Amino acid sequence: MAKDLPPTQSATARPEAAQTLLALLHAQGEVARLSEREQLYSSLLDSVNAVLWAFDWETRQVLYVSPAYERIFGRPASLVLADYNEWRDAIYPDDLEYAERSLAQVLVKGTVEDREYRILNAAGEVRWLSDKCYINQQREGEQRVIIVGIAEDITEKKQLEGELQRLATTDVLTQSSNRRHFFECAQLAFDSAREDGTPMAFLLLDIDDFKQINDSYGHQEGDQVLQRIADSGKAVLRRGDLFGRIGGEEFAAVFPGCTAQVAEQIAERLQREIQRLSFNHGEQTYGVTVSQGLTGLLDEDETLDSLFARADAAMYRAKRQGKNQIVKG
Repeated sequence: MAKDLPPTQSATARPEAAQTLLALLHAQGEVARLSEREQLYSSLLDSVNAVLWAFDWETRQVLYVSPAYERIFGRPASLVLADYNEWRDAIYPDDLEYAERSLAQVLVKGTVEDREYRILNAAGEVRWLSDKCYINQQREGEQRVIIVGIAEDITEKKQLEGELQRLATTDVLTQSSNRRHFFECAQLAFDSAREDGTPMAFLLLDIDDFKQINDSYGHQEGDQVLQRIADSGKAVLRRGDLFGRIGGEEFAAVFPGCTAQVAEQIAERLQREIQRLSFNHGEQTYGVTVSQGLTGLLDEDETLDSLFARADAAMYRAKRQGKNQIVKG
């Protein structure tokens, strides 16, 4: 009977080789998966229109910025990583004090999520950032204060908000204040004048025979007249005065800090400016005139409506007295 032979080296080696091979294949798979995750992570960072950042409060050093930094700021990331002032100097000058103060609040609050400020990118374009920041969770005994955050580019959102605000407050045809916005601002001016004891004047202006212009030349021609009247008002009034279209062919103005006598001088300039306007329809040239009613704030005026009523009555007296004139009420 043959003796049992000891197992050969190759027989015992096969399982070990197989295990090693399997281990290598597993490791290779793990590396591939890590590489895929890294590529996915990098792709996600590239696609986000926001800068992820980390900042050492004590050393004033930027520890990390994501790829969006170069896209939003228009500057190499290496510069801001070498010098925090690259970020600080890009902040719009009017917003710098707020941006620095709100960043410091994170040390007290632990998180600040309502920071919005402007920057100037390398091309000189103004961009809006919503920059949320947090204190990074510190390990026990660690002294470093690391702030992390995400600075999102919200420029398009701000532009949309501005456009919506403009549409809500502006008369589309004349680009002056619409009725609602005009009276909101006029009320604020009235309240301020009453509280401070300062003068204020109120003016109403109505285009003479405007219906005849529409009937004779068409509404498109009438729209042009309205636009030119509004342009004249905006050109003549002072900085800080209010001007708006409050009806079909009716405009109004408020003169904060201005007596009725001084406001009358402005109204006279406006009257002359409008009288100089010239319009063409085919081969025909024509002009327009306006009737104005003007009043000043009195001690007994408790509401804005009282000024409006006096100016309105004065304007209709101007109409009855022959138009193209200013009447004080």
